[in-house]
Amino acid sequence: MKKHDTMRTRKKVMTTPRREFLKKSVIGLTAATMHGTGDVLGGAEKKRTTAQAAEDKVPPHQSLDLPGLHAYAEKSIPSGDTIHFRISSTLPYRLKVCRLAGSIDDLNADVVLHAFPPSQPSPQPIHPGSYIHVTRGLTVDTPLKALSLECWVRPWHVGRYQGLITQYDYPNSGGIGLFLSPSGTVELYLGDGGEYNRERGMTGPKLPVKKWSHIVASWDGDTATIWLNGKRSATSQLKGPVRTGRCPLRLGAYGHNGLAANFLNGDMAMPTIYGRVLPEREIVNRFEAKALKTPPEKELIACWPLSEEDGDQVADIGPQKHGGRIINHAAWMIGGPSFDAAKVGRFDKSYDPTKDKNRGHAVRFASDDLYDCRWQTTHTFKIPEDAKSGIYAGRFNYSVGDQPREYHVTFIVRKSKKRPKAPILVLCSTNTWMAYNAAPFPIAVKGRNFINTDGLKNSVPTAPAYSMYRNHNHGQPTYYMGLNMPWPNAGPTVLYSPANVGYSHLTRGELFAHRWLDGHYGDHAGYDYDVVTDLDLHRDPNLLKGYRAVVMNGHSEYWSGEAMDAVDRYLAGSGKLMALTGNTMLWRVSYNPAGTVMECRKLNLGPGSGGRPDCTVGELYHSQDKRRGCLTQLSGHSPCDVVGLIGIGWSPHTGVYHLDEPDHFLFNRPEKVGLKKGDTFGHAEKGDYPRAIYHEWDVRLSTIGKMTKSIPQGATLPEEDPAGMVTLARGLIKPGGGGIFDYFLRRTELVDGMAAEMIYWKRPKGGEVFHAGAIPSGWTLSVDARMRTLLRNVLHHFGVKPAV
Repeated sequence: MKKHDTMRTRKKVMTTPRREFLKKSVIGLTAATMHGTGDVLGGAEKKRTTAQAAEDKVPPHQSLDLPGLHAYAEKSIPSGDTIHFRISSTLPYRLKVCRLAGSIDDLNADVVLHAFPPSQPSPQPIHPGSYIHVTRGLTVDTPLKALSLECWVRPWHVGRYQGLITQYDYPNSGGIGLFLSPSGTVELYLGDGGEYNRERGMTGPKLPVKKWSHIVASWDGDTATIWLNGKRSATSQLKGPVRTGRCPLRLGAYGHNGLAANFLNGDMAMPTIYGRVLPEREIVNRFEAKALKTPPEKELIACWPLSEEDGDQVADIGPQKHGGRIINHAAWMIGGPSFDAAKVGRFDKSYDPTKDKNRGHAVRFASDDLYDCRWQTTHTFKIPEDAKSGIYAGRFNYSVGDQPREYHVTFIVRKSKKRPKAPILVLCSTNTWMAYNAAPFPIAVKGRNFINTDGLKNSVPTAPAYSMYRNHNHGQPTYYMGLNMPWPNAGPTVLYSPANVGYSHLTRGELFAHRWLDGHYGDHAGYDYDVVTDLDLHRDPNLLKGYRAVVMNGHSEYWSGEAMDAVDRYLAGSGKLMALTGNTMLWRVSYNPAGTVMECRKLNLGPGSGGRPDCTVGELYHSQDKRRGCLTQLSGHSPCDVVGLIGIGWSPHTGVYHLDEPDHFLFNRPEKVGLKKGDTFGHAEKGDYPRAIYHEWDVRLSTIGKMTKSIPQGATLPEEDPAGMVTLARGLIKPGGGGIFDYFLRRTELVDGMAAEMIYWKRPKGGEVFHAGAIPSGWTLSVDARMRTLLRNVLHHFGVKPAV
């Protein structure tokens, strides 16, 4: 065994204990100094938030230092409350708190609420890697007379040492441990609790990747044996004494210099420790039981069935109750060794994972799991009580050598509860901003950032860089995104297109509709509106009550069932909805009770579908509510029932609207839009960019029905559009490229090049919907007077008028 050789190669990212980090993180910061309503915190002088205080309770953990500047804050905050900026910077910087206003790309037009004095570096590392920490480990002082370690494991990656069941800390607490070597072999170490001694270890069989294996490693006082899948695989003479290390008991990791490290990239089921040697027949029985049966009580020390399927606490059914805590979340609801996740019927509505006796239980670990940075607050600012609701940003400016850099921490200011509601509520598509947050710790640049779904370049290659479009570093499908993390992809200078197109589908893409509502484009004096996030609506389904109109804007792709129900109820109560969106309500999400982790599970249906490689139907069930995820229409909530249209895919080609109903009242009252049948709109002069039909879009149910060539066994396809719907215009593109999908997310083709439909829908069960059916529809407000006139008519019909 050469674990110590492997550890030396990782030493640079593992040697900052938590307390040392806390001291370093405030280097250069002044003592707590008030500057108007902005506060620069010096660390110990200020009380911490609950989340920050919880960080001290996280066991010592390997750290990863981040060069450059990275930061986050609350994603949504009411006016009158204090926002907390949590910053890690290795360079001096300046911070301004701004309300985004004026011309989209003119940052000088933004309203500066507060400018902090220059700040010195304040580095704060991250601590990625999930595992189970058992504080009350096995007895240290009494030598073990016999021992067996058992677990099921499904590795996702090899190439480095990984801990399975360990009470071992290299190099000075060489206790007991079951490990995977860099080559994927099982290794057992039985030390005397002191300094590492390579003579105390043995090597067993090699495990396959992405397949379950049953391991039992036993020791009878003289001989150590490793069993794989019920068969004896390796034997070695090993004399005592054997003692556990003076360190925590860990599942899915082991220690290095007192820090949790060497995390398992894989799935684990039923880890168990016995104070005896298991006979061959019992080992075979345990293998054949496939982790569906708990072990006998005879000399059982500890067993963790991992049946919780949510939360961070895991119970030990052994007599001494060595309960554990999951650090950095990990992934639940993956099933155990008995479960074939690919055999669950995709359209089987009767399947209930909580009633499947053969599903079993397991936890999936990843060495890059991180959902809360747990950084200290370094700056605070009290948002004025009268601050306008809208999109704001903490803007950081700094330099690397002679190169200027810029970084944004975007957040939403909601209206204070003390203030009356505006006529309009604008919903920001923040679930989508989260879903695309592929590289939360990037190398920042100044000016426009043209990126794809992989995000900006990572500042550290091994830093977490997964999203709903990018798997974990070692291939585990992404099912969770943390909110207490930086989200640089939500910055107002981030674009997703070739430079000549200038398109963005996240924050920047939504700003155009905001600026139009502000009256920035000169066609009216401005509308009064409030702004909220997807999570705000999820948490408070009654939030929509009292608004004359709701505006959905941008790439409103990720929705919780609770939020969809809230919109449906609002409309049923005679509500009015303007949807300047595309790809609307496609994927179901859920949240943990604290609202700090978003969950989304997307089935892998091939390239271009947006699904996660290696995600199967059986893993679509959310840990947070045990309900099926993936497409909303296959998870009990259809966008067609709520907003009338449904997404059909994406394309690199662009297009414009072609008018079908020039006599419709929305094109004539109270203002004439001035278009005749067949005319185009939703574009700049001569058809140039911006163009409304780009990236992703929505169509009527009858249209996607024509694109659906067959109905899978066990599935159903709604046959008719809801009553009361009128197609006002069609968005046409040329065929080819991208991914066009039918109702069941299978590859298909457009009907006559129609990618989007703009509709007016008077819903039979109440409410009115104007749906533009394309993500960039709001973008065109900056250049197309016809589009602006149409939307003024829509709001007028909804009972909302601009200021005089």
